[in-house]
Amino acid sequence: MARRTDLSPTLPPTLSPPPRLYDYVADGPAIYVDSFATIRRESDLSRVPPEAEKVAVRMIHGSGQTDLVKDLVIHPDLARAGRAALAAGAPILCDARMVAMGVTAGRLPAGNEVLCFLNDPSVPDMAAAWRTTRTAAAVSLWEPYLEGAVVAIGNAPTALFHLLEMLVAGGPRPAAIVGCPVGFIGARESKEALASLATDHGIDVPFVTVRGRRGGSAMASSAINALAQEAE
Repeated sequence: MARRTDLSPTLPPTLSPPPRLYDYVADGPAIYVDSFATIRRESDLSRVPPEAEKVAVRMIHGSGQTDLVKDLVIHPDLARAGRAALAAGAPILCDARMVAMGVTAGRLPAGNEVLCFLNDPSVPDMAAAWRTTRTAAAVSLWEPYLEGAVVAIGNAPTALFHLLEMLVAGGPRPAAIVGCPVGFIGARESKEALASLATDHGIDVPFVTVRGRRGGSAMASSAINALAQEAE
């Protein structure tokens, strides 16, 4: 399970900021507003389903890449299904702790659990016995939580492949899948398999993915944050 720790150090009375050497915007709210204005100005969002526009915007924000839209594949029911599941209290299942830590607790509508089992003590032995990665093996521990859950995969292509194999084998179906593993080996192929899951196997689970090698923990958690709360 993901754990969050908010450590607020007590500052010594003599602590002060360094001399300002650079000309930059340092006002947090202004940075936030200007960032999203820049995304909407520089990105072509016309091909994104209207209900999922803020998902796309958040993913662009998390990656810093305004050209991301051309590679996004968004199921038409993603936003409705993901938001309804989270509002009903569904857990969020993450392949990596970086994804889990990127989910903003304050945006979650129902105090949703954010779960990652990568560090479970049973995972190394399972991975060795199954000749797969620890991240993929940990996905099998999702099974009791998977029905109606929201999945966030932003690290390991093997985790996404493993999840899809579970679904094809008759496993519980999540409400929505954010499938954005990053990398050079298997990332593109795993996301293509997700995009064609309904066509190839008749399993229609709402999803969002990004074609090619791009992806990552920040991109995946950004999508979850958009599903958790529609407000930017």
